[in-house]
Amino acid sequence: MGRLYVFDHPLIQHKLTMIRDKDTTSKDFRELVDEVAMLMAYEVTRDMQLREVEIETPITTTKSKVLAGRMIGVVPIMRAGLGMVNGFLRLVPAAKVGHIGLYRDPETLKPVEYYCKLPVDAQERDLIVVDPMLATGGSASAAIEFIKQRGCKSIKLVNLIAAPEGIERVRADHPDVDIFVAAVDEKLNDHSYIVPGLGDAGDRLFGTK
Repeated sequence: MGRLYVFDHPLIQHKLTMIRDKDTTSKDFRELVDEVAMLMAYEVTRDMQLREVEIETPITTTKSKVLAGRMIGVVPIMRAGLGMVNGFLRLVPAAKVGHIGLYRDPETLKPVEYYCKLPVDAQERDLIVVDPMLATGGSASAAIEFIKQRGCKSIKLVNLIAAPEGIERVRADHPDVDIFVAAVDEKLNDHSYIVPGLGDAGDRLFGTK
C-alpha cells in the first residue's frame, strides 16, 4: 500500500492558512502556492539516491555526495497544477516537466484525457504528479492511470489539501502510489468541493471565474 504523508511543518501550515483566506489576492495566492510547493518538494525528494565522489575544496580533497540514479519529472494536472511546478524546479532545476489535461465527460461524468505530453525519458524518471486539490480523486486517479499506460511505474502524488474521499479513491485505484498532502480536510460538500477547502484553486491562481 502506498504511504500517506501529511505535512505538519509550521511554515507550511502558516502559509496554508493564508492560502485558504478568501481575501488573499491572486498575486499572493500564486506566490504562496509556489512557496508551499517548494517546502513540500524538500520532503517529497527525501528518498533520492546518492553516490559518493571525491572533490577538492579550497583546503583539501574530500569525499562527498551527489545525486545519483533516477531523476525527477514533475507532471502538473492542468490547469491548477501549473501553480506548483516552479516550487519543485527551484529545488530540482534538472527535473523535466510533463503536462496532463483532463475534462469530465458531461454524459458519463468520467475524466477524459485531452492532452498528455511527458518527458521523452519519463519511464526512467520518478514522476511527481502535482495538483493543489485532491477532492473526489477522479482526476488524480485518471491522470495516474494515463501516465501508467505510457509505461511509467514510479509515481508520487502531491496535493496541498485533500478530502478523505479523494485519498480513499486514489489508494484504492493505485495502491502503489505515495500521496503527500499539506492537510487532510473534513469532507466534500454536495457539489464535491472540499470543506473547509480553499475554493477553486485554478480560479484563485489565475484570477478567473
